[in-house]
Amino acid sequence: MKKVKFLATAIFATLLFVSCSSDDDTPVEVNEEEVITTFTVTLAPNGGGTAIILQTRDLDGDGPNAPVVTVSGNLATGVTYNGAIVLLNETVNPPENITVEVEEEAGEHQFFYTLGGGLDVTTAYSNFDTDGNPLGTQFTLTAGAASSGTLTFTLRHEPTKPNTGLGDAGGETDIAATFNVTVQ
Repeated sequence: MKKVKFLATAIFATLLFVSCSSDDDTPVEVNEEEVITTFTVTLAPNGGGTAIILQTRDLDGDGPNAPVVTVSGNLATGVTYNGAIVLLNETVNPPENITVEVEEEAGEHQFFYTLGGGLDVTTAYSNFDTDGNPLGTQFTLTAGAASSGTLTFTLRHEPTKPNTGLGDAGGETDIAATFNVTVQ
């Protein structure tokens, strides 16, 4: 009788295990990470004037060559700039504009702007996702007093929204670019 009870328990456990297994054959959608070789920020002064271009290009990706980082000029004290970010994949011809994909997937992305070294500027988001949370491919930057330091742009994929900044955003970094900036 013990053998029958044991056998019945074993059969029941096997059936329970098999019936609880996942029969869902639906493939999981894979959202491959974008290749970003060129990151360009254009800062156009309100009221006109020459735009300041911040750019980093890394055409060999993780290859032996370091990215080429350029800043076309200095910011002017007291001036507000309209900022626009463009992300390109220049490993293909013609280059692919990754900014379009980031903006289409606004709910899954957010740019963060981080200041370092005493740089006196303030930033504000100008574009948002459908829930009203910041995206940040467009922004304003206001230059304060004469100063210098770093300005880092970080694009997070699947951050927690809303958030109070990069520190609690979570997600994964798609790209981070740091520029040495001077306000004069």
